[in-house]
Amino acid sequence: MADEIPAYPFDRPTALEPPPRLAELREGCPVAHVRLPSGDVATLVTRYDDARAVMADPRFTRDLAREGAARVATTEDGGLFSRRRAGGSAIRDGQGHLRWRRLLSGWFTQRKMEVWRPRVQAMAEDLLEAMLAKGSPGNLTAGLALPLPVRVICALVGAPAEDQDKFAHWSRVMLTLTAHTQQEVDQAYREFNAYVSDLVDRNRAHPGDDLLSELTQITDAEDGRLGRDELISTVRGLLLAGHETTSNMIAIMTAVLLSERSRYEAVVDDPDLIPGTVEEVLRLDSTLSVIGGVPRYITEDVELSGTLVPAGSTVIPSTPAANRDPAKFPDPDRFDPQRPNVAQHLTFGAGPHYCLGQPLARVELQVVLGLLTRRLPGLGLRDHPSDLRLRTGGISGGLQEVWVTW
Repeated sequence: MADEIPAYPFDRPTALEPPPRLAELREGCPVAHVRLPSGDVATLVTRYDDARAVMADPRFTRDLAREGAARVATTEDGGLFSRRRAGGSAIRDGQGHLRWRRLLSGWFTQRKMEVWRPRVQAMAEDLLEAMLAKGSPGNLTAGLALPLPVRVICALVGAPAEDQDKFAHWSRVMLTLTAHTQQEVDQAYREFNAYVSDLVDRNRAHPGDDLLSELTQITDAEDGRLGRDELISTVRGLLLAGHETTSNMIAIMTAVLLSERSRYEAVVDDPDLIPGTVEEVLRLDSTLSVIGGVPRYITEDVELSGTLVPAGSTVIPSTPAANRDPAKFPDPDRFDPQRPNVAQHLTFGAGPHYCLGQPLARVELQVVLGLLTRRLPGLGLRDHPSDLRLRTGGISGGLQEVWVTW
């Protein structure tokens, strides 16, 4: 019966705790129907092996702009995953996606991102100094978490950092779940596309030493070069990802560590724990995405955990549930920065769509954690962890504000 299909996303006890329903489904019904905010029904998978298979198997496409695919958002176009966008469809899946990744992969390597670490460090220190100058308590979200990744990504693509408020507005609207109308979404896309289009044209005419300038010149004997629409779609994705996900994750990381100060103090005492602590926060987080994973659409029947998922289904791999699967991570709710397999979490995805920018995100998170624990060993949350509030109305989740004292 339709009334028996639970509404999704599920309720949670507090902002930092995952919905208990996820663990219940993972144990008893790992392949379950859920009703999205749009009213459409999707299939939610909650076990690690299933979620990883959905992410990595080419039979599960990320192209939801097709007849019969579930819409996520309440807008007429069904939201970010269902929209048809110039240049975006060609690089979303299949050979077009592989070609796109080959052209960009030389930039987003761990080695190349390490070269950026000193620049990220300098930007973070400047922002922290400005926050400290205002006195305690300070809004970590507004003072550091939001502006740092925007400054970094603006430097990468040659965009003026002072335009960060524009990116914040456009991304909030474009990533709407229930908060904005179709008219507002269309207007945001027009403005953002015009902005990025102008940026691409200027960098083509006067290339600098940034990623976008290199992308406008890049060519490959096999893959050719990115077309103008592909460039626009790529830069739009970089700006959205740079503003939203890493910004949210810096605030989440700080809140998670300070909610149980022994976690933070362990890093103060032993900075060698920074990489593992970042990975464990990434594994345990359940707030970064309201939906919990990027939906996929299948064109043929697929079996997951002994359940036949029919062709035409929209499947959501629940990253928060998979990352706490005891079959993969023993004692999964325990915070352990020295967990042997922690980096095998699915927060950055898996397979051909594994997050291209994850080396940069990791550098930024490590830089921030190192800076905070070194400069502010007595850092604390101004509010009780249970009083922290989630951002609502959008596909991208995270916390509304994280205020800290020192």
